[in-house]
Amino acid sequence: MLRKAFYNIKNNSSSTFICSFYNKTQIRNNQIVSLNNNNNIRNNSSLSNFDGVVFGAYKDGSLTNSVSKLIPENLQKNIQEQLQFSGIKGKLGEIRLFYGIGGSEDIPKKIAVVGLGTNKNNNDEEFQALERARKAAAIGVRSLREIGAKNIGVDVMTHEHGAAEGATLGLYSFDSLKSEKNRKSLVNIEPIGVSSEESKSSVKEELTWNTGLIYAIAQNNARKLAETPANHMTPTHFVEEIKSLLKDISNVEVIVHDKEWVIENGMNSFLSVAKGSIEPLKFLELHYKGGEEGKKPLALVGKGVTFDSGGISLKPPAKMSEMKGDMGGAAAVSSAFYGISKLGLPINVVATIPLCENMPSGRATKPGDVVKAMNGKSIEIDNTDAEGRLILADALYYTSSTFKPHSLIDIATLTGAIFISLGEIYSAVFTNSKKLWKKLLNSGKITNDPFWRMPLNEGYIKSLKKSTVADLVNVGERGGGSCVAAIFLKEFVSGLTTTTEDNNNNEKEEEKGEGRIISIDEELGDADKEKKIRYAHIDMAGAMTTSKDSGYDVKGMTGRPTRSIIEFARNISKDQDFQ
Repeated sequence: MLRKAFYNIKNNSSSTFICSFYNKTQIRNNQIVSLNNNNNIRNNSSLSNFDGVVFGAYKDGSLTNSVSKLIPENLQKNIQEQLQFSGIKGKLGEIRLFYGIGGSEDIPKKIAVVGLGTNKNNNDEEFQALERARKAAAIGVRSLREIGAKNIGVDVMTHEHGAAEGATLGLYSFDSLKSEKNRKSLVNIEPIGVSSEESKSSVKEELTWNTGLIYAIAQNNARKLAETPANHMTPTHFVEEIKSLLKDISNVEVIVHDKEWVIENGMNSFLSVAKGSIEPLKFLELHYKGGEEGKKPLALVGKGVTFDSGGISLKPPAKMSEMKGDMGGAAAVSSAFYGISKLGLPINVVATIPLCENMPSGRATKPGDVVKAMNGKSIEIDNTDAEGRLILADALYYTSSTFKPHSLIDIATLTGAIFISLGEIYSAVFTNSKKLWKKLLNSGKITNDPFWRMPLNEGYIKSLKKSTVADLVNVGERGGGSCVAAIFLKEFVSGLTTTTEDNNNNEKEEEKGEGRIISIDEELGDADKEKKIRYAHIDMAGAMTTSKDSGYDVKGMTGRPTRSIIEFARNISKDQDFQ
């Protein structure tokens, strides 16, 4: 039931707007895919509700169990024969469209049959079952939309959560700025082969059709935020988008700070980036209280540079338009926060997002300028295009010192160097905690939005201490650019340990040596752990965009790693030892 929103405006500071929402409502349309009123999932024993359906088929020619129970035997045989005649082998992602072969008004005129690969009789590992359903559902619904279907039934195939994700992600398109005739039509999707009770059960612990919708809508929102041109997605616009997104969710508090508050808190590193633009900066703070009162939160920090020209150290013009997406970290953090709170996970979360533009002007920071960050360290700004680490420095210190989380994760399109290292496939993780790394690794596996661990090594700090006028310089030597950026950020996280852990992706133990990072999980006693923070920096600059449509990937801004962060939160919400 939708309740009237309660807005609590506090004027304890002229520079701070606080808005609290305590509501419960259905999943929002999000302008991507239309959902049923009240989010009721029907047990679709009849297919007559749809003008198109997506069925899954295996290499052996058999249809999924859910489909076999819904359509007559003669139609099953007809589909199998037609697949055989057309040379379709049932490989994952292969598709055949059928028109009017049902012979009955109860069967939709448009049927998409998509290959699922080998029939493993439900013996897939969960991540495999999820991915097969994602790809097949996305390919199926996209093909049906292209031929005019608007109300599509989706076979849950190998996994209902995966099918919901794939269908919703596959239907995403950013066309709100186009004229009406050039926009793709909105499409209703509903599952077939799953009952209402099955889909709603244990939503906080099990992956269902409903959880799949929430995960995918969250990523689509991150895609939309990052894809929106910079003149339509200023810091002010971003804040308004997030307030609207979260306004109907229980236990959520939205706090918006402005320049005066940032100055009062000594966030001069953040200010040094924002000062070149006429667009006012914002510092967005989000709180979700789903866990026990007083329990330490998970903290998320997102880089929110809504356009990055490079400042005085101006970028070359080629592909500069993509720098509207330099707030991809902020988009992922805010959208993951939406997903976590929408699921009602039993966990406390705080998210902070510094938002500004990086522009050249007569007021802009100049190379060689020195500023003092919130934690008191002075920074020589040698390159104004290394701005992400400057705004994150103050956000990391504020978040870690104020809220003392058990784990802190920042997400940022931080370095071009990480694209050279990992390409588009992985987001890089730099962390001081094996437990945190394993949780992220497993979450990325479940969502097929994977992470790769990189070294967080004290040796890289040497090149940042070469300044003759400041404690740190914001860029190091040419080599290891992503690693240098990560170690710079670590300098601003309050409550971290100092030095030494094997940072490889494998489990092999190596002899510890000088200059490595301590594993707080294995090197400290319980009493010390209470005072320490697990920290991970995620550099997703390589994963920011994808160059082509493929499966549920849509060319453009990806919205990654939104779903992986939601899955990470779902996982740790069940692990009391981790919190």
